[in-house]
Amino acid sequence: MSDTSNQYDIQNPLTQYPRPPFPRQPQPAPGLIGEMDPVPDHGETSYRGLGRMEGRKALITGGDSGIGRATAIAYAREGAAVAINYLDAESPDAQSLADLIEGEGGTLVRLPGDLTDEAFCEQLIADAVDQLGGLDAVVINAGKQVYTEDIQDLTTEQFDQTYKTNVYAMFWLSKAALPHLPPGGTIINTTSIQGYSPSPGLLDYASTKWAIIGFTKALAKQVIGDGIRVNAVAPGPFWTPLQPSGGQPQDKVEEFGSQVPYGRPGQPAEIAPMYVFLATQESGYTTGEVFGSTGGEPTA
Repeated sequence: MSDTSNQYDIQNPLTQYPRPPFPRQPQPAPGLIGEMDPVPDHGETSYRGLGRMEGRKALITGGDSGIGRATAIAYAREGAAVAINYLDAESPDAQSLADLIEGEGGTLVRLPGDLTDEAFCEQLIADAVDQLGGLDAVVINAGKQVYTEDIQDLTTEQFDQTYKTNVYAMFWLSKAALPHLPPGGTIINTTSIQGYSPSPGLLDYASTKWAIIGFTKALAKQVIGDGIRVNAVAPGPFWTPLQPSGGQPQDKVEEFGSQVPYGRPGQPAEIAPMYVFLATQESGYTTGEVFGSTGGEPTA
């Protein structure tokens, strides 16, 4: 594997990060990064900020681990004050992130709670605005994924929880956040390659990711008149706790990422710069778009 301590050096992307096979590693949902093998790279030692988000105030859901954690590190190192949402069970990951960002002199506000509750989503936005002193970027990233091979085994409870986490929360958070976002503010949603090319065992998850694409494009047209942009990122197979904690069966965890042209999963550090781009004026003429990072797997 190449040196990942400096992602700015030219490297072969096929060998830059670990490739399967990986060991079986079941853990209860929602999963913790410290129990993963290999431990994901969120840019802890590699991401270098350039001051592109000085003075910005951002809320990231699912910010304790995975793509959300990598985005929080990137935003903080770009100069933003950051708030993250996560579940109480994910507190160890949130604490380690706080230790990192605050140890570097950055701001990290921790706002745990359950996004499947509408009242909590409204309170989350209010608390983020209050504790950050405003809000100009909202990254709606938290997701629920449970692999279920057969529709006959997919319960109404699971279907409901997946939609509430992935779709309803996006609606509630966007609705609550928009009155606080200034012209130039952004909402960035996380969809998935599953929204374009669904796996049969991810029926509920994949259909929510398709819904996120439509929501993003429609909302972008609604709010551009206020100078607010709405875009989405579509990851492919990324190495996060979502996968071994029920998002994939263990035989698929062993070969996770092998199906895409890269032959390996993406690491969260590799996608965080896309969220930085979409939160800054570098993407100022862009709204209603979906940006893929899929290891070469086409999204259309």
